[in-house]
Amino acid sequence: MRDPVCSIFIHGLESSNKGTKSVYFREKFPDMIIPTFVGTLPERLSALDEFLLNQWDIRMVGSSFGGLMGALFAMENEARVKRLTLLAPAIHMIQYAPGKIRPISVPVCIYHGTEDEVIPLKEVEIAAAEFFTNLTFHKVRDDHLLHKTFKTIDWENLLA
Repeated sequence: MRDPVCSIFIHGLESSNKGTKSVYFREKFPDMIIPTFVGTLPERLSALDEFLLNQWDIRMVGSSFGGLMGALFAMENEARVKRLTLLAPAIHMIQYAPGKIRPISVPVCIYHGTEDEVIPLKEVEIAAAEFFTNLTFHKVRDDHLLHKTFKTIDWENLLA
């Protein structure tokens, strides 16, 4: 038996479930899964698998390294993922990741700052075009943390 629709926020490499985005989601979407991930990429992916065990129709939001994690999870579990929203995702590193790397048709919405000095916009655009066949890509005038953009995103629709 399937659990109800779920949404999850996956924070970046040096963040936690106490960061600005996590706090926002916890206030606005109290049913959202907002864990803290630690360790190597394989360890984090294993923990993500555990958090999402028996979950379907998953709405994933991944920030930076969490965007890479969300993309990798969706590539392994495409039928279970309803939508991916990626914030300045580190998907330019996807070729170094474990698991099956392949194009997916899950709807993917990316927000990436034109002033991002952490994750290279051009490399993310190339990787996104290669791996996401149902892609909406928003280049916004913002930095890596997307502080100017984050709260203006239509989260109600993206997480519906």
